[in-house]
Amino acid sequence: MPSGAPKGENCLVDMDSKAGDLFTAEDAYPTGTGGAGVMAKLWLPKGFSVSMAKEWIDKRRVSIRPWASFVDQRKFSKPRNFGEFCQRVVKNVDTYNSNYTFIFMGLILYCIISSPMLLIALAVFIGAFYIIHLKSQESKLVVLGKELNVPHQMSLAGALSLPVFWLAGAGAAVFWVLGATLFVIGTHAGFRELEGSDMEELLMEPV
Repeated sequence: MPSGAPKGENCLVDMDSKAGDLFTAEDAYPTGTGGAGVMAKLWLPKGFSVSMAKEWIDKRRVSIRPWASFVDQRKFSKPRNFGEFCQRVVKNVDTYNSNYTFIFMGLILYCIISSPMLLIALAVFIGAFYIIHLKSQESKLVVLGKELNVPHQMSLAGALSLPVFWLAGAGAAVFWVLGATLFVIGTHAGFRELEGSDMEELLMEPV
């Protein structure tokens, strides 16, 4: 009785072709991370990866100074003159660089969380960039005869979301973060006494 099912060599050929399709699908994502690899291809632009960001954060965490010593009130004193104030700022910024970085990031996070409109503006920017990035993977995006690379895609997403950022008062938020950062870091660095090693190094410098 005839049937549509493949028989004999035809069946083997059909199975081989299906197996080949499976291996081909696996090779399409050589990251070996399954869904994570697919998401990485969709979300992250070229030249950037989660591992790079994690490595940067880990380096900062390793070089961070103990917070207990960072805020120890016994180590704060009024500088004798403006010259000593400047010397403290220079040395302490170098010593507590990682601590100041996390303070800056914390101020940015606080500013975003405390402003719902700013959260909406960031969501619009991320959504616009994501859609543009997906479109560029499906087919090349060309504007005025030039193909849009990742920086151009981010610029386009920023231009599209600019009205929302303007309504959210993003300019004022940026100035607030910069001003608060300079005030906090400048005050701490200027009034925090130098560590023993920094003081010895400063005394050894030629006058």
